[in-house]
Amino acid sequence: MTDAVLTVKQMRAAERAAMEAGVSEWELMQRAGEGAAQWIMRVAAGRPVAVLCGPGNNGGDGYVIAETFIRRGYEVQVIAPLEPRNETAQQARAHYSGAVFAATTMREPVVIDCLFGYGLTRKVEGEFAELLEQMAASHCYKVAIDVPSAVESDTGSVLGPLPDYDLTLALGAWKQAHGLMPAMAAMGERRLVPIGLDLSGARSALSRRPRLAPPAPDAHKYRRGLLAVVAGAMPGAPLLAAEAAMCAGTGYVKLLSDHDHIGAPADLVIEQGKLANTLDGERIAAVLVGPGLGRDDSARERLAQALACRKPGVLDADALHLLDPELLAQADPATLCVTPHEGELQKLCEVFGIGDGSKLERARRLHDVTGMTVLAKGPDTVLASDVMTSFFPRGSSWLSVAGTGDVLAGIVASRLAVHGNPHRACEEGVWLHHEAARLASPAFTASGLAHAVKPAMAALL
Repeated sequence: MTDAVLTVKQMRAAERAAMEAGVSEWELMQRAGEGAAQWIMRVAAGRPVAVLCGPGNNGGDGYVIAETFIRRGYEVQVIAPLEPRNETAQQARAHYSGAVFAATTMREPVVIDCLFGYGLTRKVEGEFAELLEQMAASHCYKVAIDVPSAVESDTGSVLGPLPDYDLTLALGAWKQAHGLMPAMAAMGERRLVPIGLDLSGARSALSRRPRLAPPAPDAHKYRRGLLAVVAGAMPGAPLLAAEAAMCAGTGYVKLLSDHDHIGAPADLVIEQGKLANTLDGERIAAVLVGPGLGRDDSARERLAQALACRKPGVLDADALHLLDPELLAQADPATLCVTPHEGELQKLCEVFGIGDGSKLERARRLHDVTGMTVLAKGPDTVLASDVMTSFFPRGSSWLSVAGTGDVLAGIVASRLAVHGNPHRACEEGVWLHHEAARLASPAFTASGLAHAVKPAMAALL
């Protein structure tokens, strides 16, 4: 499983299992270092290289990288404030044929950070912090080996100076920090160096770009999925969500609303009347409720009716402020997706008795407690479900504008109406959302983003 994401504990267990199966730690280090060197040579293109080596196994990887470069005729400088502390790193140091400097000025055009690896838990200080600060101030091409040296692997938190890297090479498996802010914003391009670990049991992974399928040859509008969008007090947000949904693959979108929605597209069906009756149709494949819903008693009643129909559904925005165990008991949680931003995630955690923790920890616990699929959105979007935990590439920072969450909810709901799989719908929704942002011009509005969903669909077919 090349996209597996491991915690520190899981990574150590995978390495231990490989060694118990007969692969030495030295062999694993050679695979990591030589594999990383092959990647770096593609960008170094013969230029001199500096390698910053720490006292642990990440430093050992650095010595292997440096020796690989020397064998290829490169000019190499190794900077190591401390000697290696463990046997395998010492072996790597002994095999390195070049000079080692305890401290010197970095002048090389390519600098490789091997100071600390995935096990870092304390603040980076002293000569190591000075090296990272010097690296950050340099105009060199910056490479981080495994994770940047000031990053805590499980949380993505920053424990010292953090340069903006051009390339980060994950060794053996992806770590959680590769998909979490604030660390991921500084990692540049991310690539994986396999070292032969068995990752088949991993329950977390980097999400792969999906390939969507066109409708079946015998498809009709109902077979492609009828999505009901439940509107409320404010007409704009549900209309945005509906317009995005219409371009994301479902065959039929109905906006259930008491508003007139003057200016709505002619191909959007707006249906009025008692909500319980309009939600009762057997042909409804999925329901979206929350954008523009409001938070008063009337809104709570509309949410209750949407949940009581027990259709697959997406809950967003105001619905996330109203949802509680009493309302959830009316629904089938296994068919529901919630799409909270940070404030909405915090509200849900308070209501469902989930304590403090990182965004990732809270999303996972919210899923465990409620049974719902949780798409915790933001610059480091994470998805927690019965299937697995998925991490995503960072989306465009232009998405930080009002209404883009409504567009995402509409896309996810559209995909849910197509096939009924909550985890898959969320993954497809995030990728379509990111692709639409890429295709829309900079400084787009939410309506501009919704209009870009159609070409985003074409790009993923």
